Amino acid sequence: MNAPVLKIITPVDGSLYAERPLASEADVLKVLQAAKAAQRAWRTSSMAERQKIATAFIDAMVAEKDKVAELLAWQMGRPIRYGHGEMRGFEERARYMIEIAPESLADIDVGPKEGFKRYIRREPLGVCLNLPAWNYPYMTALNAVLPAILAGNTVVMKHSSQTALVAEHFAAAFAKAGLWQDVFQYVNMSHETTDKAIRSGLVDQVGFTGSTAGGHSIMASVAGAPNFPATTLELGGKDPAYVRADANLPFAIENIVDGGFFNSGQSCCGMERVYVHEAVYDAFVEGAVATVNAYKLGSPTDPATTLGPLVRASAAKFVKDQVDEAIRAGAKALIDPKHFPEAREGTAYLAPQVLVDVDHSMRFMTEETFGPAFGIMKVSSDEEAIRLMNDSDFGLTCALWTEDVDAAERIGDQLETGTVYMNRCDFLDPALPWVGVKGTGRGATLSRVGYEHLTRPKAFHLRTKTG
Repeated sequence: MNAPVLKIITPVDGSLYAERPLASEADVLKVLQAAKAAQRAWRTSSMAERQKIATAFIDAMVAEKDKVAELLAWQMGRPIRYGHGEMRGFEERARYMIEIAPESLADIDVGPKEGFKRYIRREPLGVCLNLPAWNYPYMTALNAVLPAILAGNTVVMKHSSQTALVAEHFAAAFAKAGLWQDVFQYVNMSHETTDKAIRSGLVDQVGFTGSTAGGHSIMASVAGAPNFPATTLELGGKDPAYVRADANLPFAIENIVDGGFFNSGQSCCGMERVYVHEAVYDAFVEGAVATVNAYKLGSPTDPATTLGPLVRASAAKFVKDQVDEAIRAGAKALIDPKHFPEAREGTAYLAPQVLVDVDHSMRFMTEETFGPAFGIMKVSSDEEAIRLMNDSDFGLTCALWTEDVDAAERIGDQLETGTVYMNRCDFLDPALPWVGVKGTGRGATLSRVGYEHLTRPKAFHLRTKTG
């Protein structure tokens, strides 16, 4: 019997791009046991050595940014002209997390008490199983992997089956950087084997980026583990934008459309719902349509392409079905698909779409779309916009477009979300925690707060005087 194989089908032309053997349960357990043994030594390493190795890892990755752009284009369809952007974000996050590691992981002095020495130590969790997503395969992996290693953990990565070669790239760069043996390892495994790995008792933390359904599966696996692994889950989204009457409209149009359609709309924090004040609604809609019509759909390997294919043909069909269902329910489509002749049914190439006359009775406005399409609704007040933005099972980011900082803070306080943006969207600042609420997940990555989810507090309560 042939061993099971992982096959990467490229969205560029639907052909087989690469294949790799899937690890058996026994193979995975050996990897986890090696990670457990390596962590006992790695946790004793100095912060200076960890920072040195982490910096060398980043240097090695940045030196191969052209390779990154090519891997992204062929594995998940990102236009090659945008490939270097992922490495810029990767580098910014990594260098920031390296810089803040000593202070973030330092002992916490709780104050003097006569006759006692008291402090809180941040202790590494142990073995972290990292399960990144394919849509930003370098950055979603980096968010947890490098901070976990800096915190004294070891990491086993199981990357998305669509972008499995990224894990190999990580391993090669860590080897060049001189990382200790078995501190970072990767495996390609099935969902069933992943479940068994989590339940094995050898995994101390699971970091997952993916669908809400996937998050529920992870939690079921965690519930079956004997050692209560910690979890960080970054799941689905349906992120809204609100354009107030005082917004800089040309700036808002340009950025919201980019926030909704970059990466072919395949972003967890992409703009999928747009609420526009009635005073500027018509002008916003007109500008959004013109901006979308300026995109060039085509092969991601073509430097002229600004809108690539979705990750697979089934994803394109899902988006089209959601759009068509909304139109049958009364929505109006503003983009003529004939303007994008490269879109072909049965392939991953899909024409973008903007819908109006939409409402929250439509799946298109409540369920994650994850494609190049969004709906625009007219609102008459901040209060109406707040109600609609909060009318969601998800909560990753909300973007407010206004010239009034006080209004943005007032509105932001009322939003059920992990991040409130003003005059920007679809961006991660590594100084701020990346966190979601409701069905979008639990835990946080990046910032000092991210380190708290990769360590456990250990209290030291030492009586220094016994006489």
